[in-house]
Amino acid sequence: MSWITYDQATIEDLATRMELRDPNRRAMAKVVEEIQSGDGREVVCDLATGVGKTYICRALIDYLASQGVRNILIVTPGRTIQRKTVANFDPGSPKFVPGANYEPIVITPENYAGGRVGDALHDPDALKVFIFNVHLLTKPTAKTSRTAHVTDEFIGTALYDHLRTADDLVVIADEHHVYRSEAKKFHEAVRDLEPRALVGLTATPDETDRKVPGRVVFQYSLAEAIADQLVKVPVIVYREDGHTDVRTQLADACHLRKVKEETTQDWAEIHGRPMVNPVLFVVCQSIEEATEAADILAGPGFIEEPGAVLQITSGSKEDALEALGDIENPDSPVRAVVSVNMLKEGWDVKNISVIVALRTLASETLTEQILGRGLRLPYGERVGFSMIDSVDIIAHESYRRLLASKDSLLENTLLQRATPGSGAAGAGGAAPTPLRTETETQGMIVFTGEAPVRDGGYGADVPETVFLGMADLEHRLAEAGAEKKQIPQSMKPKEGAPVIKFPSRRLLEKPDTYSLSFVSSETVAAEGKKFKHAIEVELRRTAVDATRGIDDAVTTFTQEQKSATATQRSLPIVKVKEDLEDRILNLPQLKLTHDEVVHAGRIVGAFLGAAIETDDEDNTPWEEARAKLALSHLERLVVASFRQKLAKTEHEFVTVSIPPPIQPWPGQTMPKMQITEKVIRGMGYTGWDSSILPVVYFDARSTEVKLANLMDVSPKLKWWLRLESRGDTYIQLDNGSRYFPDFIAVDVEGVHWLVEGKSDAESSSESVLAKKAAAEAWAKEVTELGQFGMWKYLFATEAHLSQSNSWGILLTVTGARG
Repeated sequence: MSWITYDQATIEDLATRMELRDPNRRAMAKVVEEIQSGDGREVVCDLATGVGKTYICRALIDYLASQGVRNILIVTPGRTIQRKTVANFDPGSPKFVPGANYEPIVITPENYAGGRVGDALHDPDALKVFIFNVHLLTKPTAKTSRTAHVTDEFIGTALYDHLRTADDLVVIADEHHVYRSEAKKFHEAVRDLEPRALVGLTATPDETDRKVPGRVVFQYSLAEAIADQLVKVPVIVYREDGHTDVRTQLADACHLRKVKEETTQDWAEIHGRPMVNPVLFVVCQSIEEATEAADILAGPGFIEEPGAVLQITSGSKEDALEALGDIENPDSPVRAVVSVNMLKEGWDVKNISVIVALRTLASETLTEQILGRGLRLPYGERVGFSMIDSVDIIAHESYRRLLASKDSLLENTLLQRATPGSGAAGAGGAAPTPLRTETETQGMIVFTGEAPVRDGGYGADVPETVFLGMADLEHRLAEAGAEKKQIPQSMKPKEGAPVIKFPSRRLLEKPDTYSLSFVSSETVAAEGKKFKHAIEVELRRTAVDATRGIDDAVTTFTQEQKSATATQRSLPIVKVKEDLEDRILNLPQLKLTHDEVVHAGRIVGAFLGAAIETDDEDNTPWEEARAKLALSHLERLVVASFRQKLAKTEHEFVTVSIPPPIQPWPGQTMPKMQITEKVIRGMGYTGWDSSILPVVYFDARSTEVKLANLMDVSPKLKWWLRLESRGDTYIQLDNGSRYFPDFIAVDVEGVHWLVEGKSDAESSSESVLAKKAAAEAWAKEVTELGQFGMWKYLFATEAHLSQSNSWGILLTVTGARG
C-alpha cells in the first residue's frame, strides 16, 4: 500500500470532532509528521499523566484509518490497561472515546480464535485494531505457550504470523516505559513484526529513550499541565507535631477525604452535576502491609465499612478488579483503595482525591506513576474549589525535611528533565527553568515556577503558576470549612417558565458477538418461499454420430438430445430440518448456547413453514437437490444478517427535562447591556425578558449574543433557553461524537426550535456540516414520532444575523421557515 502523508486539514478536523486538548492535538500532529516516512522508526510521546494519552491513541487511529491503514496493534502491559483500552472503543462504556469517524473491529485474545473475526482478518477494507498484552505476543518457551503463535484454523496461520504479513501495521505501545524492563522480549515480540511505525505513549519515558536522538518527539510536562489547568494541583499535607505512625496518617487521610466528600456533595447539588465520590488511595510495599492498612481503614474511627475498602494486590480475584473498574460510578461503595504497586500506571480514574504512601517519603514516591493516580479532574475542568481541584498527599514527615526536599520534588517530579541532543519537541535540550520563590498564606506554602520553554512552533511559554502546595493538616481542614461556606445558593427558573422535554438522541450499544437472534423470522420466511416447489435434476443426453464424406473419410460429431429427469434420493422433512439446524448452529461465528439452539429452531421453522404447502410435514419428502440448495441459501442469509446487524448503527431517544429545578449559582454577573466588544467567559449576564433562566452564559458575541437578543424581543417566541455545552441535551452522531446545540426556543404556536449560531469561518467545516445534517434529520424524526411535538432546526451564521433584525427575517434568510 502507499503510505500515509501529513494532512493539516484532516488533523484540525479530527481535533475538532474529538474535542482534543491542545497538547493532545500537537502530540498527534507530531507523531504523524515523524512516522510519515514509513521506515519502521520508533517514536515516543512523553505527556503528563491525566492529560489524555487515550485521546491521542484514538485520534491517531482515526487519522491512520483516513489514510488507508487497516492494521493497528495496541500493546498493553497488563490486564487492567487492556480492559481500559478495549472499553475506549465500546460506545456503551463510560470510557468510550467519542468523535471518531472510523469504527474499527476490535480484536482481543478473547475473540480472535474460533473464526469470530476470521472474516475481518482477511478483509483488506476492514479497519482492525488488535489489543494484546505484550506477554501474549512473546515467543513461546519450553515452559510457556503463547496462543498468538499457534496456528488457528480459521485464520489459516498463527495470529502473530498474520500480523507480520500486514504491510501497513502500526504498533502503539501504551505505557511504553514498562517494556524497557523486558527490553529483549519487547524487541523480539514487537520489532520482529516489522511494523511501519512504532509509537510509544508514556508519562515517564525510560532514560534509554531519552538518550536516543529523535526518539522522544513530543514532551508535555506536569508543570505545563498544572499551569494549563488540565489536571489537579498536588498539595502535600503534613503535621507540625511530627507524628508519622501509620494509624495517624490513615486517620488524617480519612478525615480529609470525608471533608472533601461533603464539599463535593454540596457543590454538585447546587450545580446540578452528578456526584463524584472522593476516594483515598493507599500505596503499600507488601501484601502484609496492605492487609494491615485495609483492616485499619475498615475499623472504627476510620471509614468503618469493610465493603468500602478495596484491597488490590497481585493475588486479587476477578471481582475485586471489577469493583476497581466501577469506583467512578456514583453507586460504588468503595471509598478507599489499598494497593501494593499494582496500580502505578494505566489505571485511569478521576476520583482519587487523597493519597497516602506508607513508605519512606522520598522523591521517587512522588513520581507521576503514583501521584498520577489522583491528577485527573473529577468534572473534566477546574471548578474553582481547592477541595475538588486538588489531590492531597498525606506526608507526615518533619516540616523542615519537607522544605529541604522541595527543590528535588519540584524539579524531578513536575518539570520533565530534558537530555541535550534529544530533539524532543517542547524540551529544547535546555535545563529546567530555575524554581521561583515560595510564599506563605493562611498556613499554606505554595511553590511557584515557570514551565520549560516550548520550541519548534508549539506555542508560547507557560506563564508563572503555582506548581505545588504544602499545608499543615490544621490549616488544610480550615480551608475546607471556609470553602464550604463559600458554596453559593442555587438559582431557579423564572416563575411560569415551562419545563422542556428534550429528546436526546443516543447511540445504542452494538453487540460484540454474533447471535442467531439477529436473524428475523420474516426475512427467513421470505427466503423459504423460494423453495415451495421441487427442484429437478436434468440428465444431459449427448449422442455421438459419424458420417462418411465423399472422399470416403469418416467424421465423428456430437449432438445434444432431449434431456431426461434424473432420479434423486428423497429426504424426510425431519431430516431436512435437522440438517438445516446443524448447519447454522455449526457456523464458526457462533458460540453454542441454549439460547442459540432455541433461535435455530425458530429460524428453521420459519423457513420450512414458508416452503411447505401441505400440513403433513413428516410425510412430505424433499428431493436431495432442494435440500442441498436450501442449506447453502439459509447459511448465506444467516451470515448476511450477522454482518448487517454488527454494521448497522442504531439509536434511541432519551427524554431530558430541562432546565433542572435547581441551577448552578451564576457567581459573577453583569447586565446584558454591558456586553460590548466581546463576552467574558464564565460571566453570567442578566436582564432577559423571555429567557427561562434569569442568568445566561455566552461564548461568542457575534452569534450567540445576537441570537439571544433577537429571541428575547420577538413577539413570535414565548420562551428561550441557553443550553449547557456539556449537559445531557445532545444529539449523538453515528461516529459517537456528541453535538451540543446553543439554544431551544418555543414559539407562540408551540413549535420547539433547536437553534445554533456559527461564525462564517466555521460554518462550512466538515464537522459542523455533519452536525447540521444530523440535527436536521433529528428534528424530522422527532416530529414524525409525534410524542415530542413539532421540532425544527435553525442554523444561523454571522452573515445570516447581519441581514436579520427580527426572528421572522432570520427564519427567511436561513431557509428555516419552510
